[in-house]
Amino acid sequence: MKELRRNILHCIGNTSLLVLRNIGPGNGSRILLKLESENPTGSMKDRMALAMIAAAEADGRLTADGSVVEYTGGSTGVSLSLVCTVKGYPLHIVTSDAFAREKLDHMKILGARLQIVRSESGRMTAKLTRDMVEAAGIIAEETGSFWTDQLNNRDQLAAYHDMAEEIWNQTGGRIDGFVQSVGTAASLRGAAEALRRHNERIRIIAVEPSESPVLSGGRTGAHKIDGIGAGFVVPLWQEDIADGIEQVSTEEAMAMAVRLAREEGLFAGTSTGANVIAALRLAEQLGPDATIVTVMCDTGMKYLSK
Repeated sequence: MKELRRNILHCIGNTSLLVLRNIGPGNGSRILLKLESENPTGSMKDRMALAMIAAAEADGRLTADGSVVEYTGGSTGVSLSLVCTVKGYPLHIVTSDAFAREKLDHMKILGARLQIVRSESGRMTAKLTRDMVEAAGIIAEETGSFWTDQLNNRDQLAAYHDMAEEIWNQTGGRIDGFVQSVGTAASLRGAAEALRRHNERIRIIAVEPSESPVLSGGRTGAHKIDGIGAGFVVPLWQEDIADGIEQVSTEEAMAMAVRLAREEGLFAGTSTGANVIAALRLAEQLGPDATIVTVMCDTGMKYLSK
């Protein structure tokens, strides 16, 4: 008989690792996908939301009568909405019409109060990110709320250390490469730190939109891959985090998301599509017998309207 869980937050983490059967390189290497869609809100962000709130509770930044504020493209907001409603904290979210309607509706259903910042033709840009950050800062100052401030918050790194430990154990230590797209950079950085403690030779690859290749030294631009590509070099990014950076276009990411659904039965978002494309490229570089792990960041159910 399985252990009973005290609340939904105890269902976060310990997600499955799946071998891709049909989408793979032709050189004998294999790609494994960490199914973060199994988390309660269907996203890896459940891990970091819980970590940020728990750390703030532990050191007194968030008290029992406190409230929380954050800016978000959606998945972090949905995850914070889950954590805050279970723990009883009012939550104010700054987001935008650039992001999937399903995410905004999910946040509201879980009890969050939303402030919508208008975008430029529904696209993600550096200006939009900065406008949301500024709005969240104003709300935090005016209301005295705890601002999780995901672009700067290092508490979330521990959540991705845990994810990497799961990956290490699930692969039995047989992992040659790890690939992850960059939003705040916390998931890539946290996973890389933990994996390299086990094996410094694991190749770490960052993924960014080719329309806005700022980590690669390119110009900022607009794209439609939800949750990644802030349009500027984010504070948690460190140049030595990754051994390489792969650029993937919105069109490529969308096409791969469709392939994952039709060829693997995996309904994922565009950031997952970008991850798999970059993983395929790395697999070709590493050659036969290599094992590449990447992440199914969330479920495609969050993007049906897009």
